[in-house]
Amino acid sequence: MKKLFFAALLTALAINVSAQNNVPAEAPQLEFALQLKVTLGEAFSINNTQHGRRTVIPITGGTFEGPQLKGTIINGGADYQLANADGRTELEAIYCIKTDDGTYIHVRNRGIIANGKDADGKPSFYFRAAPQFEAPADSKYGWLNNSLFVCAPTFSSDFKGIVLNVWRVK
Repeated sequence: MKKLFFAALLTALAINVSAQNNVPAEAPQLEFALQLKVTLGEAFSINNTQHGRRTVIPITGGTFEGPQLKGTIINGGADYQLANADGRTELEAIYCIKTDDGTYIHVRNRGIIANGKDADGKPSFYFRAAPQFEAPADSKYGWLNNSLFVCAPTFSSDFKGIVLNVWRVK
């Protein structure tokens, strides 16, 4: 009798789970995490590699600030970009930041830049990335290790570099 009860319970759970799979989940929300103002050095390129055009842009410093952290960007990182002939560029920026209280955090930011045309044939520009943070787990910045982030640039003629706005996916 117990076996029959558990079999019926498992069947009911399986039916309930499959019914729930047809209902879309609520879309994730975003919350602002920080803004990075990254200063850049002179870029150089390696043309026509087997993978496309490789461009390296040195990261020379800058600042960052958000509701839970603030500090400087450490000189010595770089943004490694790989562009193809279709106007698509993959990027991977690797660098470190240092909070105002002296905590170092490693950043690896991967993304896509795409120039193309929208459905109406008008020129389009897409630039999004997903930074990953490696902070000391036992620090007040440990929350950075356990969240997903997305970022988008802001372009300004007043700042010689790139400004990245970063949101945490809730």
